[in-house]
Amino acid sequence: MSTVYISLGSNIQREYHIHAAIFELKKISSACRISRLFEAEPVGFSGPNFFNCVVEIETSLSFDTLQQMLKELELQYGRSPNAQKNQSRTLDLDILLFGDVCRDSAPVLPRSDIYKFAFVLWPLTELCPDRVIPGDDRTVAQLWQSFEHSQALWPVEIAVTV
Repeated sequence: MSTVYISLGSNIQREYHIHAAIFELKKISSACRISRLFEAEPVGFSGPNFFNCVVEIETSLSFDTLQQMLKELELQYGRSPNAQKNQSRTLDLDILLFGDVCRDSAPVLPRSDIYKFAFVLWPLTELCPDRVIPGDDRTVAQLWQSFEHSQALWPVEIAVTV
């Protein structure tokens, strides 16, 4: 079994899509923890604000199988098959950490978004502050402490359990 952290994001029917994604992830793993839900302004483009959270699951699936399942979920919930970066989306599901796996080929692990975006790192910190990032000597909490906190991000008072 591998402990996996997956980021969830949506800025189109965002509450519906976040809840739907969590519901689907709970089908994959009986062990599922969810961070608080956060609202964040889009980075790199103008559009509606996003809802973001991170989900921790335990799975025996391979990385490739899980990655394919997540891409299929994105499509099932209305994401365009040729969606580009920096645009609105119904659902964005990204594997941040997959056990202690490090990958240099796409998709890279640990996912570089951990180092770039508060809407990924803050919720990840809530779930696993003491976890050492594979290939890095720092814990998630240490990354958050040294992170530049200039991105607009705030917790939302909507329950994300399904």
